[in-house]
Amino acid sequence: MKTFEQSEAMKRLPSQFFAKLVKKVNEISSKHDDVINLGQGNPDQPTPTHIVDKLKEAAENPVHHKYAPFAGHSFLKEAVADYYYREYGVEIDPKTEVAVLGGAKTGLIELSQCLLNPEDLALVPDPGYPDYWSGVELSGASMHMMPLLEELGFHPDFSKLSEDTLKKAKLMFLNYPNNPTGAVATPTLFQDAIEIGQRHNICIVHDFAYGAIGFDGVKPLSFLQLKGAKDVGVEVMTLSKSYNMAGWRVGFVVGNKSVVRAIEQLQDHLFCSIFGGIQEAAAHALLSDQQCVTDLVATYESRRKALVDAAHKAGWEVEAPRGSFFAWFPVPKNYTSEEFADILLNEARVVVAPGIGFGEYGEGFVRIGLLADEATLTEAMERIGALHLFSK
Repeated sequence: MKTFEQSEAMKRLPSQFFAKLVKKVNEISSKHDDVINLGQGNPDQPTPTHIVDKLKEAAENPVHHKYAPFAGHSFLKEAVADYYYREYGVEIDPKTEVAVLGGAKTGLIELSQCLLNPEDLALVPDPGYPDYWSGVELSGASMHMMPLLEELGFHPDFSKLSEDTLKKAKLMFLNYPNNPTGAVATPTLFQDAIEIGQRHNICIVHDFAYGAIGFDGVKPLSFLQLKGAKDVGVEVMTLSKSYNMAGWRVGFVVGNKSVVRAIEQLQDHLFCSIFGGIQEAAAHALLSDQQCVTDLVATYESRRKALVDAAHKAGWEVEAPRGSFFAWFPVPKNYTSEEFADILLNEARVVVAPGIGFGEYGEGFVRIGLLADEATLTEAMERIGALHLFSK
């Protein structure tokens, strides 16, 4: 059988660090049935019943058995606009400022393909979501990493960006609440980003995947709440985390009209939008009572407390995340993040994600998902504490 050479774009794609982690986990799991997997970002709770029921009802409607409009149903775009006004006081034109996505991941990759040329730069957070890299590489452009340092609250230091870098940059990715650090944004951070976008003609892309998940009574800030945000950027929103709808693959790009138009133009050549029944259920999720979201955030906050309390009891000096469903814990001295994660997997049978998988500046940390109940999180920390790694 012939082996056909891949395109140069395929060759540029970064290797999947987490594929190696999954392989390790599978090997241990084949020998032990007590592995606690806290290394993934897949919600562990079911989609709320009222949303599932709406899908069942919508699936029986013959209208949805035909192709959906290429750009998505107008009723879903209107629901997104209503949601943004209700939750953030932001006015959105559903006809020109909302693009429907088959999941936020798709949109984040497509944005680079829409806006970047090979000679351009994308400003990318480090540590950050690895699929930012994938989109940039597919476009043939280059990346300039913006370190997210603990002493700066895991916010980028824009003063470190040179004039030459800003001149070449056409796109900046931000993500708050942040994956993997659990940090949240401030108005100053977003306003500074908007000023950079205005001054240097850089599109700001805010990944708002964890937008509903904030702790201690603090509601995470939408980028679009800042004056001038729509002039220079967009926000990428998903229902995956807020409504436990990760498998449904539905999200949105909201904001700058020219970017929304570009996304829709690209998708016209790639997709026929998502199943109409899913779009109807997604609109229902956005417009119906939001108690399910309130309850979900309370669940994550309870888990956060259990995890942090148990970590402290185990001798692990950690800080609680301020948002998202991830904790970002420091690695003990004398270990790399991958070495430490391997020890936890092999000796405690607890899976965590090594920080190096999220970029160079992720080294020194591991990411832990709040995606198990309090008893399981506590047991994981007890197992780790029994290794006595924090006294060395």
